[in-house]
Amino acid sequence: SGSGYTLVIAPGVYRQTVAVDPARTEMTWIGASENPRDVVIVYDNAAGTPKPGGGTYGTTGSATATVQADGFTARWITFANDWLRADHPDITGTQAVALKVQGDRSAFHHCRFLGHQDTLYADTMALGTFARQYFAHCYAEGDVDFVFGRATAVFEHCHFRTLDRTDLPAAPYGFVFAPSTAGANPLGFLVTRSRVSSEAPDGFYKLARPWVPSSDTTARPMLTVRDTRLGPGVDAVAPYTNMRDAHPWQSMRFAEYRNTGPGAVVSVPENRPQLSASQAASHTRDRYLGDWRPGA
Repeated sequence: SGSGYTLVIAPGVYRQTVAVDPARTEMTWIGASENPRDVVIVYDNAAGTPKPGGGTYGTTGSATATVQADGFTARWITFANDWLRADHPDITGTQAVALKVQGDRSAFHHCRFLGHQDTLYADTMALGTFARQYFAHCYAEGDVDFVFGRATAVFEHCHFRTLDRTDLPAAPYGFVFAPSTAGANPLGFLVTRSRVSSEAPDGFYKLARPWVPSSDTTARPMLTVRDTRLGPGVDAVAPYTNMRDAHPWQSMRFAEYRNTGPGAVVSVPENRPQLSASQAASHTRDRYLGDWRPGA
């Protein structure tokens, strides 16, 4: 064990799973070339992949990289899960996580997160533990709930891309965000000065749906998307939907402020709640991250 290490990672494709356990605090990983496409950590487990000793991996166990320590920073690295539904028609557990991050003060700069379902799992170590995470100038792609979890996470200057699908006959193809914020946590996901693009047909994606896990039925998922460009892939008429009808999205904490683009047009106001200027003043990076100021 130990803390405070800096790893400079040489260009290459590293096909393996990797874990940073809770004791290895204040660790930094740097892609040596300063181009995240050059340093790729990738594996291909899915939730339904059989484990050697019996059973299956489950969503958490499917992660290519798992970071549990506080104070973790990564720059210029790609985290990927290249498991494909088409290659495994017999597997129904199609969640395949590229990165599960659970530590407080976790920062990712100029990183890429590649996968399909459940690509980026921004979570905490325990239900009552709040973890602050910061993603800046990052790229994430996927189709179903591909940015999800209960962390207090800020996404700034990020690019989210929704993938095309040939296995589904109709919309929706998927959902960008699926927060599972604890009811006791006043702060969930904040997306600011970012953009959502799509390679799927126009309107085939929902912006978000709330995840109320069976392990936390009192969750009140929270997502604020502000000052962000929403491309035509987002269903502007009804950008939110339920994951389970017992937990309607209207009873959760979803809101927008000053978004632009065809996917941000407000045609049915009750379908997309907007913050007032005074409300928006409390949905900022500094408020969400508190006394922690991640480096630029």
